[in-house]
Amino acid sequence: MTPSFRVGLTRDFLAADGTPTFGDIGLDLLDNAGIPWEYLPEKTRELRPDQVRDFDALLLLGPIVTAATLAGAERLTLIARFGVGYDNIDVDACTRNGVLLTITPDGVRRPVAVAALTFLLALSHKLVIKDRLTRSGQWAEKLNHMGMGLTGRTLGIVGFGNIGREIAKLAEPFGLRRLASDPVAKAADAAACGVELTSLEDLLRTADYVCIACALTPATRHLINGPRLALMKSTAYLVNVARGPIVEQKALTHALRERRIQGAGLDVFEQEPIDPNDPILTLDNVIVAPHALCWTDECFHGNGVSACQSICDVALGRTPKNVVNRDALDTSVMQAKLRRRAARFNER
Repeated sequence: MTPSFRVGLTRDFLAADGTPTFGDIGLDLLDNAGIPWEYLPEKTRELRPDQVRDFDALLLLGPIVTAATLAGAERLTLIARFGVGYDNIDVDACTRNGVLLTITPDGVRRPVAVAALTFLLALSHKLVIKDRLTRSGQWAEKLNHMGMGLTGRTLGIVGFGNIGREIAKLAEPFGLRRLASDPVAKAADAAACGVELTSLEDLLRTADYVCIACALTPATRHLINGPRLALMKSTAYLVNVARGPIVEQKALTHALRERRIQGAGLDVFEQEPIDPNDPILTLDNVIVAPHALCWTDECFHGNGVSACQSICDVALGRTPKNVVNRDALDTSVMQAKLRRRAARFNER
């Protein structure tokens, strides 16, 4: 591979001592293709133009990418986001500047779905409560905390995309009736998975477990608000493994405190990191995680392989999978960049 193709990895892939945080993220794909890569020398919340202008591709974890970041970055062709969320990236600015943005749905599909089921099982069996009873010498109080079996219950999945479908697949052996609400999903596709499509309101009224698996967009911000939480059964659980602002957290805190729903499992919050003094953290009917429940070796390797494959594709002048801003592919700037990559590769 031509050495003129350079890849930068954002500094937050490294721990404070400079060692890789996430283990094997598939960088051998770049090595085997002869593509040089390096970590950015600084860890910054927002990437500056001088940090990115000398790279052809970025493997991006958490930093913010704005229009200012891309100013003058004529060389940059790809931002390969390590994960599926891209609310930290100005997508329109990427498109205007001829920069492709890719995500890694194949890497997160199974780990995030497993995280959702982990919450569901832990809540159903009151795992955290029983752990606390055991540690505090309250063994006899276990009879006051009867769990809820899954067989014959109803799981409602809000968002029937990549992860929603995987949750439905993993839940099937538990004997759960499975509902989904998604305005763009097709009934035939859902039926093929044994899932019934329904309205959000009917899902909330019916489900014993409501799992949030949709993307955060202007239309889904506070999709689950006070009035919609009021539709849920008092015995129902809410699980959110998507994005925090999809749920109105103040309203959820009130519903949990008043026991208007039975409990919640939250991997995400409206503000992250969550304030340690946030009242939702004082409640005994919620299980929380720091936006990391799906963080496993499987997740990180899968994300890395997917992102690195996108980088390899662009280095070869090919269109990568999982492009967010497909409009950028039609721009003359992008077509010229890809032609140059392909020509350089063919000259080898």
